[in-house]
Amino acid sequence: MTSERKYVVGITDHMIGEPDLEADVLGGDVEIDFFASTDETSFAPGRLARLDALMVWGARLGPKSIAHLARCKGVVRYGVGYEKIDRAALAAAGIPFANNPDYGTEEVADHALAMILSLHRRLWEHDAHARGYASGWQVHSLKPLSRSNKATVGVVGVGRIGTAVVNRLKPFGFRILGYDPGQPPGHEKAIGYERMDQLKDLLAQSDVVTLHCPATDETRGLLDADGLSRLKPGAIVVNTARGELIDDLGALDTALRSGHLAAAAIDTLVKEPPDDHPLLTAWRNREDWLAGRLVITPHNAFYSDHAAVEMCRNAAKTVRILLNEGKLRNQVTDIS
Repeated sequence: MTSERKYVVGITDHMIGEPDLEADVLGGDVEIDFFASTDETSFAPGRLARLDALMVWGARLGPKSIAHLARCKGVVRYGVGYEKIDRAALAAAGIPFANNPDYGTEEVADHALAMILSLHRRLWEHDAHARGYASGWQVHSLKPLSRSNKATVGVVGVGRIGTAVVNRLKPFGFRILGYDPGQPPGHEKAIGYERMDQLKDLLAQSDVVTLHCPATDETRGLLDADGLSRLKPGAIVVNTARGELIDDLGALDTALRSGHLAAAAIDTLVKEPPDDHPLLTAWRNREDWLAGRLVITPHNAFYSDHAAVEMCRNAAKTVRILLNEGKLRNQVTDIS
């Protein structure tokens, strides 16, 4: 017999169907109100007012909705990023907020490493050009092409995912630089990378730069025109973090066309799906000048069948602990 329902947990939207996994974790004393919408304007005030907790996937959450969360003990985002959540409005309403950082680390690190190795070995360029070779074969090897142990990879952000990337890079023999002011002294010794105190020094020395930091006031536009110009000529950029880190597609286009940037691999864009842009048109049309030099995946670096389950269960577990103990794990207190 089902126990009496004493809590109501809202779920705005979902990527993998009905929230059955969450229901299993939350238990029989929780009623789930599934909004099934990313459109914040569709969230009825009466439904919001009865929630003890709210779980958010892809929807925005702004002041108008937050004003109706009269009994809400906490808001939990399924993912790591929280650009769509008005944390200042939540703080003003006295509602704590948490993200869900402990899922998909392996997947994002694997995705980034696959991009790094494939662009470093120029696999996609070889594939694109090989289709047109009518004579000769091995003579068409692209140059320059260095050994892994003669190349330097700069890791911007050496937290959970950045650390996992460092650990995956080490067996290949890359020289590994790391930039992360948030990590304590000695972190580089424990993990095994060279700490860079200045981002500009990492950019200038790295053959590959891979981004693993959140989008903040300090990091948005990190690789704008100026940032890209600081890269070592012929460098490769990989971004599996946040689209806002490379928010100027025009600057990226210029860097690729000039050859200053050898190649780029991107999993996250500022707007998804992206609007039309000359660079994206060239990518979609497989234009010769860009062949194999720009790789875009549809914001799925985090995904595996296992990670999708882990995401749902971990977010629901955070809510269950909140309801049971009044404690919100993975709470985000910075509202910048």
